[in-house]
This record gives sequence, structure tokens and C-alpha cells, in this order.
Amino acid sequence: MCEIYANTDPQLYEAHSKSVRLRGFVTSVRLEQRFWTLLEEIAESECMSTSQFMAKLYDEVVEKRGEVGNFASLLRVVCATYLERKYSAGLIAV
Repeated sequence: MCEIYANTDPQLYEAHSKSVRLRGFVTSVRLEQRFWTLLEEIAESECMSTSQFMAKLYDEVVEKRGEVGNFASLLRVVCATYLERKYSAGLIAV
């Protein structure tokens, strides 16, 4: 079992920072490359750019909760939720 994970391409977990405009301010978000790839896929499925998707998500969370404590962590959980839903719908196999 560990071979599946131990053989993961290091480029997939290399962290990259990207700038995004949230509520009129430019900020930097640092995530592993695998998460950036998933966010691009999610955004595309919503007919948005990655930046547009992130800004919309941020705005919606602020509207519902008043603040976003850790946006990078939220984005990782969003990616995991997206994969769980795809798996549950039978769109991906293990």
C-alpha cells in the first residue's frame, strides 16, 4: 500500500505561491501543485478561471461566516470534498 504513496511524483507536492485578488486586495496563496491542479479543474467545471473561483468562494464564506480563518486550508478541504463527490458519483475509481 505505501508504494502507491511513496512513489508520488515530488513535483505534485512541491508548494507554489500564486497571487489572487480577494475583496479588492491582492494576496498570495501557497498550495502544493496537486491542489492547484484540482482547483483549476473545479473552476473549469464552474465555467470560471481559478482566480474567479477562489474570489467567489472567499466572498461566499465571508458572507456566511463573517471571516475566512485559513483560506489555504479551506481550499485543500474544498479539493478533498470535490474528489469525494466525484468518487461518490462514480466519476472516479480507486
